[in-house]
Amino acid sequence: MKNLFSCLTLILVINCQAQDLSYGKSVVDTLTSPYFWGRGYTNDGMKKAADYISAQFHSFGLSPMKGQSYVQSFSYPVNTFPGKMELAVNGLELVPAKDFIVGPDSRGIKGKGKLQQEDSTHFVNPGNRVVIELVDKLTWSVATEQADYTSIQIDKKSILSSPSNITFNIESNLNRNFKAANVCGVVKGTFKPDSIIVVTAHYDHLGGMGKSTYFPGANDNASGVSLLLQLAKYYALNPQRYTIAFIAFAGEEAGLIGSKYFTENPLVPLKNIRFLTNVDLVGTGDEGITIVNATEFKKEFELLNSINREQKLLFAINARGKAANSDHYWFTEKGVPTFFMYTLGGIKAYHDVFDKAATLPMNEWADVFKLIVSFNSRLQQ
Repeated sequence: MKNLFSCLTLILVINCQAQDLSYGKSVVDTLTSPYFWGRGYTNDGMKKAADYISAQFHSFGLSPMKGQSYVQSFSYPVNTFPGKMELAVNGLELVPAKDFIVGPDSRGIKGKGKLQQEDSTHFVNPGNRVVIELVDKLTWSVATEQADYTSIQIDKKSILSSPSNITFNIESNLNRNFKAANVCGVVKGTFKPDSIIVVTAHYDHLGGMGKSTYFPGANDNASGVSLLLQLAKYYALNPQRYTIAFIAFAGEEAGLIGSKYFTENPLVPLKNIRFLTNVDLVGTGDEGITIVNATEFKKEFELLNSINREQKLLFAINARGKAANSDHYWFTEKGVPTFFMYTLGGIKAYHDVFDKAATLPMNEWADVFKLIVSFNSRLQQ
């Protein structure tokens, strides 16, 4: 009877917490606002995001994972674009991020010249070492080094004729010692505090390209941060038998740098981690979710599926094997049992300026929350 009452209470609490999307949506709205400037490498975007997450942890009553601070600082090189971002082709001025993007490892350059056609999609201006590529979709990323040339992708739909001449004014700066930080907090366990269940999500995104354009990163990964913070809020109010830890990683978009740093400099013993769930791109879900490492941890994957069947939460839970596609990877390499969870369906915006809060449905956000809480509860039995 006691166990039945506990289960009913858990279900009631989960439903009350998960059905209220207002907090999750407010987090996504906040982190995608111009103030955070794409949570990247200009306008202090990443630091502002780290400060915001730290403040949330503090307001919930989480303890720092180690010492007196929530942050774990580190640094790495990154190529940035803080200033001019101007391009004209055949006399037509193009709009940054909507008509064109600059290769993330590009050097800055100012000038003009004729273009030579190399093939159906590539054009070059040899004198200025500029390479143009016509593409169907603009997708940006982050580079940790700077090349000795400038590459530019142009949306095919943005120009009316084959490019023949070009004018450009692009500023870039290689920051060889960009300072970043993971944000780490815990809710100490009531019975087995040395056994740890971890929830992770990266909070960084691509930042800005020039002075007037930034990449909001709503699905990638303000959605994951909103879920992590909602879980932190829930567990702060409902401490568990095991310690529940939360890590918001920096540097994911630059090559999983923050999670690699943590696994090489762990703030808790990695051997004490019972399971780690990493959430990234969790703002949709009408076609279900995919679990990376499902084939590596079959027992836990079946547990997820059994919970989903019992509670009728998600359309489907799809299995995927081991992959180095998010912050779970370095933990897996260190022998920590991990899942990487992402949702399917809905909007297709990814690494572009259209990944914004206004069009992010978050239609299965609450069900993913319930799934994780139930999964973590079963892991402690």
